[in-house]
Amino acid sequence: MTPKNRAKLTDRVSKAAETALAAQHYVSPVDVLVGIGWLDPGTVKRWRQGQIDCLERVVQTNLPRISEVMRLFGSWAAGKGLFASETDYVARTPQRQRLRFSRSGNPTIERLYRTHWVSPELSERKRERLAEKASRAPELVVIQPLNTEWACHRHGMIALRRSRRS
Repeated sequence: MTPKNRAKLTDRVSKAAETALAAQHYVSPVDVLVGIGWLDPGTVKRWRQGQIDCLERVVQTNLPRISEVMRLFGSWAAGKGLFASETDYVARTPQRQRLRFSRSGNPTIERLYRTHWVSPELSERKRERLAEKASRAPELVVIQPLNTEWACHRHGMIALRRSRRS
């Protein structure tokens, strides 16, 4: 990567990270990848729902460039004096499996992706609550139709009502 391209990428990473930090008082690698346009928010949603096996497969660039962004992001976070907070990413499925970020599944790489960088302006109590909220497993929603003709707006499936026998 040329020095000119590295400077541009550094600027893009910094802007994406600053935007996420200002909005939510923490920033994650996923926020940065979405912010620089290499990762589609809809794709992230599908990954969180367990429909995509690993996030790196759907990032719109190659692994060396992803690694470069991760290095730049880590340097930016250290320069800002942010606190590292490892966060669990759990799928929005009944199995609640841990989501995978990297193609390799390497624990060190996975930990880098799971690390959120939290603003030092927050009190320790607020940082703890933020970490707890971020690691909480998502709630699942169950729909029980009241009408036998109800159809799912996404899948067009007609609900079959089961009779309850005592």
